[in-house]
Amino acid sequence: MDTQHRQTWAIVLAAGSGSRLASATGGTAKQFLQWQGKPLYWQSAVALYHSQVVDGMVFVFPSGQLATEEPRVRALAHQHCNNLPCRAVAGGALRQDSVRLGLAAIPATADFVLVHDAARPFLTPGLVRRIHAALCEGAEAVIPGLPVTDTIKQVASGLVTATLPRDSLAAVQTPQGFRRSSLLRAHAVAQEEGLLVTDDAAMLENLGALVHLIDGEASNVKITNPEDLALLAAAQPVPLVGMGYDVHRYGQGRPMKLGGVPVPNGPDVVAHSDGDVLLHALIDALLGAAALGDIGQHFPDSQGAFEGISSAVLLDRVLAMLREAQVAVCHVDLTIVAQTPRFSPLRDEIRANVARLLGLERSQVNLKATTEEKLGFTGRAEGIKAYAVVSALRLSGQTVQNP
Repeated sequence: MDTQHRQTWAIVLAAGSGSRLASATGGTAKQFLQWQGKPLYWQSAVALYHSQVVDGMVFVFPSGQLATEEPRVRALAHQHCNNLPCRAVAGGALRQDSVRLGLAAIPATADFVLVHDAARPFLTPGLVRRIHAALCEGAEAVIPGLPVTDTIKQVASGLVTATLPRDSLAAVQTPQGFRRSSLLRAHAVAQEEGLLVTDDAAMLENLGALVHLIDGEASNVKITNPEDLALLAAAQPVPLVGMGYDVHRYGQGRPMKLGGVPVPNGPDVVAHSDGDVLLHALIDALLGAAALGDIGQHFPDSQGAFEGISSAVLLDRVLAMLREAQVAVCHVDLTIVAQTPRFSPLRDEIRANVARLLGLERSQVNLKATTEEKLGFTGRAEGIKAYAVVSALRLSGQTVQNP
């Protein structure tokens, strides 16, 4: 597999009129329904961002709503996606026109493009990563699909003309992934030929390109009809809390680090890894919030592979596990307990670095330090301990409301 970073942008299509849902939503297009205080299209953006393979996003809106949605996208990207580059453009009359206009806003440095319908808010970061992996392995076009379980009849004027073999059929979903150069060429040819299609893969098929099918997700449904709104109403976010604790003894061993920040003149700590007691407590809290066990289960000190390893590396692996479980961290509260050394001069640096490692704003990370009034092993300056509390949400959906 190609391990080189390949720049990838996503196009989120939110330019449709949603006419089939208009009567059930009071005329509001489905992509603009408010879901937990945010427009429905933003749920797709969250999954794309948490995949950690998307370098930027282009949102395609109806021309009449571009002026309203463009600043909203920028604000949401700042608040929830660590300022991931996000652009907004006006769409066209047809879906393929909107894709073409979104494609024009993607930087020429991008290698891959993912095209996703905002009306599919239940995609997972794992699906995005699988599509991206297939592109990195050399595929020119990748689409997710599910086997067709119903018998499909071909009809004309109300009469059946053929029964199609369902073992050769697939129900196709988005996002669909492409080499950017191939998708640009496919759209140019389709425009020249006047070719009308319902998805971008058909344009690549028109060029004779090989389109790879990977397993889709049954939950990745499209909100199309009024009855589909029940799926949104039933999908509630699950609040999660995790608590972590760790302790290390002072003694000949590792130079002290806290939250990935070296502590000048701090005592050495005895540890198998790098001995970062704060990140160890945080890792346990993250695993606890997602019900994924504890740090010793995943990174046992009996394994030589973890000897001296950076706790920031372990944290990154745990965050990947949370993304796969669709758990989004909202806030962390950290406490360092030690008689010595004093951590006040490093408080801001540690807090900022933990926020960076988690991909959070500094306002989402709190850090406290205290002594134990010379009581116990910490009071006797024999060691250090840390506590962490994590607040998170399992991204299973939110309540839908009309604006």
